[in-house]
Amino acid sequence: MPFLPLRPVPIAPEASSLYDDWLAWLEGELERPDCDRNELCRRILTDIYYPRLADLDPSELPETVRVALAHMDPRNVTLEPEYYQELDEALYAPRKPLLWLWEMFDRSALGENVHLGIKFRRLLARHVFKRCGRNFKAFPHVRVSFGYNLEVGDGVVIHRHVLLDDRGGIEIGNGASVSDFANVYSHSHDIVDGRIVFTPRTVIGAGVRITYHATILAGTTVAEDSMVGAGSILTRDTKPHWVFVGVPARPVKEKSAEERAAKAPPTTDPLADEA
Repeated sequence: MPFLPLRPVPIAPEASSLYDDWLAWLEGELERPDCDRNELCRRILTDIYYPRLADLDPSELPETVRVALAHMDPRNVTLEPEYYQELDEALYAPRKPLLWLWEMFDRSALGENVHLGIKFRRLLARHVFKRCGRNFKAFPHVRVSFGYNLEVGDGVVIHRHVLLDDRGGIEIGNGASVSDFANVYSHSHDIVDGRIVFTPRTVIGAGVRITYHATILAGTTVAEDSMVGAGSILTRDTKPHWVFVGVPARPVKEKSAEERAAKAPPTTDPLADEA
């Protein structure tokens, strides 16, 4: 079986410098004690989506265009988690503009640029998550609920169209990865009355692999170095080094000590932070 670590991809020096300068400016803005994150989000999204309209008088524009422009400002939109009763408004308020900026960036042409997108989301994650380790990588269209209940270790990779529902809290250990279209939940509902909500913490251990279209239900612990197979639904804790598959997911194979010992050492990650 071929061993295929990621390879470096060159980018034009002018573009790389432009992106780095823009990200440095954004980081500087977010570090300012007096930063108005709502206004910062509005300015950036207006520049991305409607740069020619940024300085025009909105009253002179068609009503539909005014509605579209209003959506560049997070103060003019509501997000689903805001309707949850247990929302901590003090913790959510500074994160909402960044969550909206993250989502709208991903919907734009900029979001498909892996080089820029990884760095952009990594920057925002450090201001959104409760804890974000080194070399976090999120690909386009990752959705987060609260943000402030999400703890992420070093070297975590979250692929496209993943939902991280941190309503009750999610912890993701070092080196874990979540593949495309997977869902990780930390809340559930009573089967009789859906307004009764349970919010147990969900834990994804170090080195875990959650593969394509899998679902991790609230309150489960995915043990260190275990794997949840494609399309599986995990309803109970896994065991370290075991592969769980199916609906509901059950243990089917253990990674032997010999296989684990023979695993190749870490290789260079071309998308890692600079030292």
